[in-house]
This record gives sequence, structure tokens and C-alpha cells, in this order.
Amino acid sequence: MLNHETNQRLCRVGPDDAMGQTMRRYWLPFMSAADLATGDEPRGVELLGERFVAWRDDGGRAGLFHESCLHRGASMRLARAEGDGLRCIYHGWKFAVDGTVIDTPNVADPNFKTRIKGRTFPVREAGGLLWAYLGPREQEPAFPHWPWMDLPDEKRLITRHVEECNFVQVIEGLVDSSHLGLLHMNGLQKSGEVDLGFAQKVNSMQRNLAPRLDVQETDFGFYYAALREIDDAQGRHTEARVAAFVAPCCVLNPNGDIATFVVPLDDGRTSFIHVFWSESLELNRDPLRSRHLEFIGLTPEVLDGFGLTDETLGRADRPNPRNNFHQDREAMRRGESWSGLPGLIEEDVAASVSAGAVRDRAHETLSIADVGITRLYRTLLSCAEAVEQGKLPLGIGRDVDWSRVQGTHGVVRSDDWRELIPARRLAETKETA
Repeated sequence: MLNHETNQRLCRVGPDDAMGQTMRRYWLPFMSAADLATGDEPRGVELLGERFVAWRDDGGRAGLFHESCLHRGASMRLARAEGDGLRCIYHGWKFAVDGTVIDTPNVADPNFKTRIKGRTFPVREAGGLLWAYLGPREQEPAFPHWPWMDLPDEKRLITRHVEECNFVQVIEGLVDSSHLGLLHMNGLQKSGEVDLGFAQKVNSMQRNLAPRLDVQETDFGFYYAALREIDDAQGRHTEARVAAFVAPCCVLNPNGDIATFVVPLDDGRTSFIHVFWSESLELNRDPLRSRHLEFIGLTPEVLDGFGLTDETLGRADRPNPRNNFHQDREAMRRGESWSGLPGLIEEDVAASVSAGAVRDRAHETLSIADVGITRLYRTLLSCAEAVEQGKLPLGIGRDVDWSRVQGTHGVVRSDDWRELIPARRLAETKETA
């Protein structure tokens, strides 16, 4: 359990908060690159409790501007898009995506604009996503280059939805293997009937509801392993599903081809970005794209209907804690549904959001099943402590080979699941449950 002060320290992400300052030391994805086209109007973005404006100039360069104009704070969402920059409608000051001040028409001194810099932030475009760095410029870290960034767009499927709770609550579900066979019971039962790689990889989890868990620290975060003794036609063996938590907010799924980024919009709202990829299949083309999204529950219709888009989040007419997420209690009583909720995503959202915007952890009762949760708390808090002490947080300034950091799964033929990890960059500290 965490006392109130420590819980606030873990969860609050504003610019003056310890975790907020820590998150700002990393490159964070904030939107799909395809959602920001050249010629579009300025688009509002919320990130870490602050408001920004995303825009792409006529050269195709993406930029992230602070919403408040450098001059007198008028909103840059109202700015004129003029091809080479955004011009504030209040006094006409014009800024390029890199912060260069192009024009200050109400200032007679022509050299004035050369002495100031617009409120813009470094942006990278990679892997179909736009990434921003919001921390001190002199401490900008190297950009992490993941292998899936090199794949063509048709082999990489990106989805984004938003949830009305703190980012830690969302990540907790990703490092908690024991909930899968219970909360997602119905979905797992159907997985054997679906001819999809994702479905087949998760099918065995329903056969053991209490896996053995192990956690291993790394120089980027930690590995979280769930070990299940399985009896099938091949006999009795141990299956291991190993997720990688990459500070500050990424989880690499044990399926080995999913990266999830859980990025705080503010203390009580979170952006959930999935990257699915395949070196051989065109996941981003129909019919495979639609089948994949339908099984997981990430179609536009589901996200809109469950209030998981920027436009529908928090709407009273959508499923939410105040109406019990439209839970179907009759289906539960008839034995047709374990959760009373329609799909995998809806179940995860309800479990996370129902605990409140920022979950009170002072009275939680953790068990042997929660080793990943306790390690998550410690990892994030240690990153915040490092930043406060003027040190580098995990994954920053270290020679991490991102091409060899991944989630994985397989049959363990020895007593050590670490044989499945392609790069054994492990710290000496080990925690086992």
C-alpha cells in the first residue's frame, strides 16, 4: 500500500510535480502522424497537464507549440496557419515549428524577433507516431529507435483511445497477468475460435488462473514474467509470458509484436496508444485490419460507443462509473457473461476507471499475485527520485539497445525464463514471488 503523500507523488504529472518533471525527461508519443496532415488547421493537444497546439507546415514538418502565445498568452489554437508558420491573431506574431520568430508586425525594431524564440518543443516523427520532448533543452535525451519504426505503414497498426483515470492505473493492468483469465474470461474462451495470431497467443491463459510471477530489474525498467503450468496434448510444461516495462510509460506485450504507450493527458485522463506490427502481414490493410480491431475491441464504433474518444470522454450518455458502464447484470445471472461488459477493452477500462480518477492506494491489499504492481510503483518512484537528485532516470543516458528490448513468450525448458529474453541486460537485483 502507499500512503496519501506517496500516492500523490506517484500519480501527479503537472510541471511542478515530481512525476511530471520525470515524465518530461523522456520522448513521449502524443498522436498518430497520419492525424496531422499538411494544410490542416492548428490542432489542440493535452499532455502532462498542459495544453499545446500541433501543426504541420507546408514543408511537412510537424511542430508542437505551447497553446499560450509567447507575446501575451492568447491561444495559438486560434492562430492563422500561413504555410511557413502560425500567426497569432492578437498582434500578428508569427512562429515557425522550430520556434523561429518569423514576424512581429507591431514592433518597429526589425531585429527584435531575432532576440526571442517561440514556445515550441522538439518533435520527432517515427513509427507512424509524433513524439515530443517537453523537458529542459540541455538535457534532451537520445531518441529511442524501436525496430518496428522501420516497417512500412501497411505492416504497422496504430490505435489510440483515452480513459478517464490516472496513467498508473492503466499501466497496472498491463503488468497484472492474473486478471486475464478472470476479467477477460469470455474473450479468452473465444480466442481458440479465431484465426488471428493475437488470439492464438493468449488462448492458454485461461487454463491457469494463478500463474507464478517473477520480476527482474533492468537498465530500462523491468521484465515481468508469468509462468503457467499447462497440461495439453504434448504433456505437462511451463509456458512463460514475459512483458517488458520501459520507463516511464511503455509496456511491450508478451505476444512480442505489441507496444503500448500510456501517456498522461493530465492527472485524471490518459491517452492509450497501441502499436501492433508484423514483419510479414499487412496488419494495416483490410480485411486483416478490421478483423484485428474487432477481436480486441478497438474499432472506431466501439471507442465512440464506450466514450473512449476525445470527443466522447466523460459524456453522460456513454458508459461511465455513474451508470455502471451499462453493465449487463442479466447476462451475468444467465451465465452468458462473466463481467457483464461487451469486450476486452471495455472490461479493462471499467476496471481501471471505476477506481476513481486517482486511485487511493492507502487501503489496497496486495498479494503474491501483485509482484508486477509493487515493482511498477518502485520503478516509477525511483525514476522521480533520480531526477530530483540531478541523476539520470532509467533508460536515459544509458547504452540501451532498443532493438533487443521486447516482450516475449514461449515454453521454458529450464528453470529460468530468462532464456527467452534476446538481450539479457539485467541488473543484479532480483525479486521473485
